[in-house]
Amino acid sequence: MFNIKELAEKYYPEYQRIREHMHQYPEVANEEVETQKFIEAELDKLGIPHQRMYNTGVVALIEGGKPGKTVLLRADIDALPINEECDVDYKSKKPGYMHACGHDGHTAGVFAAAMILNEIKDELCGNVKLMFQPAEETDGGALPMIEAGILENPKVDAAFGVHLWGPLPYGKVFFRDGAMMAAPDQFTIKIIGKGCHAAMPHLGIDPVMIAADALQQFQEIVSRKVNPLTPVVISTGVIQGGTTFNVIPQEVMLNGTVRSFDPVIRKKLPEYMEDVLKGLSLTNKSEYTFDYEYRYPPVINNKEMNELAKVSLAKIIGQDNIKELEEPNMGGEDFAYLCEAVPSSFMFVGIHKEGEPQPVHHHPEFGFDSEILKVTGAGFAQIAVDFLNGQ
Repeated sequence: MFNIKELAEKYYPEYQRIREHMHQYPEVANEEVETQKFIEAELDKLGIPHQRMYNTGVVALIEGGKPGKTVLLRADIDALPINEECDVDYKSKKPGYMHACGHDGHTAGVFAAAMILNEIKDELCGNVKLMFQPAEETDGGALPMIEAGILENPKVDAAFGVHLWGPLPYGKVFFRDGAMMAAPDQFTIKIIGKGCHAAMPHLGIDPVMIAADALQQFQEIVSRKVNPLTPVVISTGVIQGGTTFNVIPQEVMLNGTVRSFDPVIRKKLPEYMEDVLKGLSLTNKSEYTFDYEYRYPPVINNKEMNELAKVSLAKIIGQDNIKELEEPNMGGEDFAYLCEAVPSSFMFVGIHKEGEPQPVHHHPEFGFDSEILKVTGAGFAQIAVDFLNGQ
């Protein structure tokens, strides 16, 4: 019949080339114009029909030779505004931009599966949709593609996605039922005081001190308002205020992120934060603005799809390399919208080789061995076959 591992080896030079091309020509969220054209050209080579969807996204369809369900395989395609410092032959040719989170690998992995599945499509009982999604790193392309109809015509019955993961051991695939990744919400606060000479602070209202109090009290929300067994993070990544050493500024801006899993707690967190701001404003006779953006929901894996994926991956890499993630990750992923819409499984594929430095995501030296794409490509293909044709 067919051997998926052998097919993954056969096509490796092709999807390795795709990974390296994407790495050399990175494009950030919603600017993936040339990336979109490249994906379309590669799909044309394979004879796989496709169409553009939501800005710079692409959806393609492999129709099986027999009727059946439809499974979706997802890849994110955007890069980051980071200057690459890796010494590789396929280093980014665009100064200030690089694939520093593995999305070039995610895309190449889906192409690997596409090559395999396209060769054996007559044996498939159903269809495979390939989702090449823009803007995962910023405002997210998954939800707009869902709203544009990617889950319809034909109707998608299940979705699968992977993330190459730097902290985890090379070649091992990690699963977690239920909550896998957090909701990555965002806030922007402006503390408005009264500027004055730094030598005469009593004549002003110091927004720097008020901001410092706010930061401290936000951490008390985590430690005193939330059950210690419920994961929550409130982190401020940006503090901006003032122009020189001897002036108390008029205002200070805080920008940060709130991570959570529990939907009830998620709704309460901005209320708790605003209670802090109201109290400080009353005490100090200051003012504030508070903008809170609910972004992606948490990634909640479907247990049945996880179990299917585990069985499929074991055929490719062996049962010993299938692992359970002990705790959820506080990072965010807009694959979460697919999890909300259809039964889905999102998995981490380890890329940290023993004895080598750990790959750090969103870092100028982030990188990985393209050989790992044999795992993701063959794994995706095996999952699709098993879902459509039965195990």
